[in-house]
Amino acid sequence: MQNQRRLSAGAAIPKAPAVKRRMSRHGSVLIETTPRQIPWDLIDRLLVPIIGCHAAAIVCSGVFNFLGISQVSAFVLFLFFSILTVGAAIGFHSLKVSSLGKAVLITGCESPLARALARRLDDLGFIVFAGFKALDESAEAEMLKALSSGRLKPIQLDVSSEVQMLEASLTIAENLPEGADGLWALVHCDVWCALGELEWIPFPVMRKSFDINVLGASRLSQIMLPLIRRANGRLVFLSSAIAHIPSPVRGIQCATQAAIEGLASCLRHELKTRAVNVSIVCASEFSSGDAWLDDSKMMDQAKAMWEQLSDEQKSVYGEDYFETAIRSLEKYTNTDGDFHSTVRALTDAIIRSFPLFRYTPLSRYEKLQTIVSEHLPRSVYELFYPN
Repeated sequence: MQNQRRLSAGAAIPKAPAVKRRMSRHGSVLIETTPRQIPWDLIDRLLVPIIGCHAAAIVCSGVFNFLGISQVSAFVLFLFFSILTVGAAIGFHSLKVSSLGKAVLITGCESPLARALARRLDDLGFIVFAGFKALDESAEAEMLKALSSGRLKPIQLDVSSEVQMLEASLTIAENLPEGADGLWALVHCDVWCALGELEWIPFPVMRKSFDINVLGASRLSQIMLPLIRRANGRLVFLSSAIAHIPSPVRGIQCATQAAIEGLASCLRHELKTRAVNVSIVCASEFSSGDAWLDDSKMMDQAKAMWEQLSDEQKSVYGEDYFETAIRSLEKYTNTDGDFHSTVRALTDAIIRSFPLFRYTPLSRYEKLQTIVSEHLPRSVYELFYPN
């Protein structure tokens, strides 16, 4: 098509690196720098107790004054309750499990984000099973193994193949640490994007997105749950802010992320009596960089989509509109991923004795946008975020 060269060119977009990459003969190596995100998980854990302290201070002050017991002010009581509550909450939040004899399975280790998590858990002393779709052909798997200790074991795992999932469960069961009752954690990092407006996306592409993002995660959880239950372990799902934010041209991706969050919410209640924790890490759209969106793959998808549209659809949408819609996603492919906060949240969900159900390693702008989207009328959201 006429604009294929333009689709391939890619405009330069300013970068705000939080994780730099350098090249080696094995591929790209991640170098962490200063994170951009605020630790919202701790703030979320403290918010309700502090509100409760304020309410308790008002009630206690009123009762004391009415009964003539004390003339202490509500503000003084609020400070007293807050200091006690915040101290207790931070102590509660800081409790960690020992990594000794614990194994973790991470899917989708083709992505830099999953590999960064694997490295982090390996450094903490966990046995890490790193799942790759094409292990024998993966330079990333070779690099990861070379940079890690002998505790990290790359395995073949394509979550769209039930045979490979069953084989992986047998491999893990046979290679658990000595004395381990089962698998401590399963982390779902495998994500595949279907990009474009709904009318443009071929059905096989749409189905592949649901097969990997939703059905694969669901089936692998089913297969691994007996091992996880034995260890009183946990399931961790990597989601995205677009599960809560309407994102044109990524409708299928929004749908799969929302489905994962719904699944995790139900699993949390189903598994609570089995002493299995479930957590969601709702990451920033920029958190994974090329982990979710790759510029060349995105353009290949765009060209294939355009070629499969009917003449009537091409005339209705036009090449300029099509290109503009695809170009709107380039900011997610040309920005270095901010892995630090997302890896920290994923790690917390694995090592904390009492992990949160939802972690939100988001920028201030994204956190505000999700709050407006979830809690205010749709008309108000569209007033502030029209596109």
